[in-house]
Amino acid sequence: MVDTPRADPAPTLSLVESSKRAAAYRAVDEHYPASPKIIGIGSGSTVVYVVDRIAQLPRERTEGVTFVPTGYQSKELIVRAGLKLGSVELLGPNDHMDVVFDGADEVDPFLNCIKGGGACLFQEKLVAIQGRKLVVVADFRKLSPSLSTHYAPGIPIEVVPPAANYVLNRLVKFGSVGPALRMGGTAKAGPCVTDNGNFIIDAPFPDGFIPQPHTHKSPQRPLSPASSAVAVDAGLTAETGPERVAGSSILGKEEGHPGASIGMGLGANENVEELARALKGIVGVVEHGIFWAGDKKPVMVYFGMEDGSVSVRQQH
Repeated sequence: MVDTPRADPAPTLSLVESSKRAAAYRAVDEHYPASPKIIGIGSGSTVVYVVDRIAQLPRERTEGVTFVPTGYQSKELIVRAGLKLGSVELLGPNDHMDVVFDGADEVDPFLNCIKGGGACLFQEKLVAIQGRKLVVVADFRKLSPSLSTHYAPGIPIEVVPPAANYVLNRLVKFGSVGPALRMGGTAKAGPCVTDNGNFIIDAPFPDGFIPQPHTHKSPQRPLSPASSAVAVDAGLTAETGPERVAGSSILGKEEGHPGASIGMGLGANENVEELARALKGIVGVVEHGIFWAGDKKPVMVYFGMEDGSVSVRQQH
């Protein structure tokens, strides 16, 4: 973990917003390449500050660079900043983004992320996997000892509409507690519809999940912070039937933190990876919001902390 001094809040920004801006600025300063060709721009409140910082760079560092958005919000940010707008559909077979900047809804000690709170998870992952590296910027509320604990809605899953009920039933069998079709809110009657014309299911796994029979691999060592997230041996037994795998001895669920009363979540890195694979195998699932090693997870995450400082977590 690398920490930086507290950011001096701007008069118009709260301390948290000021720290988010400082985190975004530092991420750009440390990861924007000297001579980039293509840059990916993700979604979320922290990405606003990422684009703001890029727009402040000398013109010669951004002129001729193509910026690829993950959705409507990032497209508007790119256009308003006067940057060259690209499209993921137009990338050639040999094109790669030099770096992708994005936000996250939850980040665990292994730098696995949950994304998709803004319903852009498919485009976000499509852009991320075509980047040489993914750099995430978030605020302290997204820092979690175990996925599906601090982000209460759970794992966003994009599904084709006719398969929604089938997927919901499968998720319950996998151990999800109260998976639900995301509604469109006050501005729209009915389900939330993605840019691809699909639905979103939010699937919490606060107590872990029920896996298929498998052979466990040795869990990877957690990354910073110094929290413990280890696997509980699980499988199918004659005595107990299917058992959940989940976090054990989870630290950091401090009183008053969002999600502090929720269960142990997914826990170990191997549990996250197994669930990520299992979700991909459900017929009707277009994509899920777990960003993990099998798809793409960040090389570094910059957190704007509650006290105004910036904390950095990285892969080792």
